[in-house]
Amino acid sequence: MKALITGASSGIGRDMAYYLASLGYDLILVARRKERLEEIKKNVRVQVQIIELDLLIEKHVFQLYEQVKKEPIAILINNAGFGLFGDFVKTDLHRELEMIDLNIKAYHILTKLFLATFVEKDYGFILNVCSSAGFLAGPRLNTYYATKNYVTKLTMAIYEELRHQGSHVSISALCPGPVSTEFNSVAHGTFKIKEMDSKKVAQIGIDKMFQRKLIIVPGWSVKFGLFLNRFVPWKWSLQLTYKIQKRKYPEEN
Repeated sequence: MKALITGASSGIGRDMAYYLASLGYDLILVARRKERLEEIKKNVRVQVQIIELDLLIEKHVFQLYEQVKKEPIAILINNAGFGLFGDFVKTDLHRELEMIDLNIKAYHILTKLFLATFVEKDYGFILNVCSSAGFLAGPRLNTYYATKNYVTKLTMAIYEELRHQGSHVSISALCPGPVSTEFNSVAHGTFKIKEMDSKKVAQIGIDKMFQRKLIIVPGWSVKFGLFLNRFVPWKWSLQLTYKIQKRKYPEEN
């Protein structure tokens, strides 16, 4: 059995690779930074296939599927993605469109293609790495929040379709709060609230995926915050989220 992980060169994706390897799964690791993937390969005792691809490019996403579709893949983990801090009128449009390509289109394409394969076999797990942002609107991190809303709601809808079909295929959404990864440096901002350990989030995500849990929210504080948000008027939620970002622009340093 093999697990395919996108965005496997760092953060949650890297730590999921190590955890799945410890469980005995062979790996197909996808990212742009081949040297990072080679490092993972050296440190595990399972078979590792490295695929160096930029999933920002749509044809590369289809290329990935064509390259691995005959492999005995039992787990697909969509993890590649990034964010961008800043007010909507100031953020770079080209970078936002790249974010949509990676955070939405790549997830959508791979989920659809692999889901069809899994449904045919009536077995398989899909874990879409989303965010607690998938349940909120996010001023100052607006496009990122919107992309995570898309993937979270898509995952939920597919879950219900599979349930009605009586399928043994499982799909889950991992929705953590801030995690200690490279997210901040890529997004050009800094959170000033406590971040969860990436290894812990990865392990919780994998364990709950195998338990076929739909929504996986690591950390009681994040769970409690999302619960309370259900009872808060939208405008209050927006004001609170605006303050919670607590980011710094480089030009403000």
